[in-house]
Amino acid sequence: MKKPPIVSIVIPTYNRAWTLSQAIDSVLNQTYCNRELIVVDDGSTDHTKALLATYGEKIKIILQENRGVSAARNRGIEMASGEYIALLDSDDIWLPEKIESQIQFFKENSHALICQTQEIWIRNGRRVNPKRRHQKKSGMIFESSLSLCLVSPSAVMFHRNLIETIGIFDEAIPACEDYDMWLRVSCKYPVYLINKNLIIKRGGHEDQLSRQPGLDKYRIYSIKKLLDNGILTKEQQRIATGMLKEKCLIYATGCLKRKRKKEAQYYMNLAKLTEKDIRKEVEKPKFQ
Repeated sequence: MKKPPIVSIVIPTYNRAWTLSQAIDSVLNQTYCNRELIVVDDGSTDHTKALLATYGEKIKIILQENRGVSAARNRGIEMASGEYIALLDSDDIWLPEKIESQIQFFKENSHALICQTQEIWIRNGRRVNPKRRHQKKSGMIFESSLSLCLVSPSAVMFHRNLIETIGIFDEAIPACEDYDMWLRVSCKYPVYLINKNLIIKRGGHEDQLSRQPGLDKYRIYSIKKLLDNGILTKEQQRIATGMLKEKCLIYATGCLKRKRKKEAQYYMNLAKLTEKDIRKEVEKPKFQ
């Protein structure tokens, strides 16, 4: 019999010892056993290192200086040996049949390169229901994903060939790196949905990147990059240009309220450009 494919799980973490063990244990308790777990400690200063040491040979540990979540994920993916790769944020939890369900999906849909699952949302210890605009879809989701990210890193599994085609996470942006990645994926490939709650997505804590202010500037960067690269179809270019202009005007308005006039002017000018002009525009905002 053909041996089941290896699944490489990558957990990036930074000062999350308070929740990391639950994430790791949720992987080790999976019903699917042909797996490797890679934890990338992105320069933690809490007791993460000591916690990881307690797992011995059950996990692979990578230590690096603090370079951000994208660099940590990329390092883990680089070290992965599996045919399939799954990501798990260190504050989330998988339910026991998560990997098995996704491997079964790929077995039944050999053309698929990526799929994700539904999820249970926990905010500050309480279960909450996603709003309608957060509802996940299956298939070609590029247009829907332009407004906000509809793919959860912890819910995803993909064939390693996808990375070879699309590329790795963009380390130039400190947040919305998942939005950037899944736009690059969804403009070319369908992202399939397994309609089961197979992860617990926990939020509300202060160190979440999604709580940073001004996130739209990273989304603008991602859309503009797609237009610059010329990989979109004409219809995708039209829709992406419209969304870029909308986000530019919203972000510029926020800059004006905070008296950041030079930054506001840049985004207002970008919103006025045509699709062709946007691709010629060479100035880029600098991210800290």
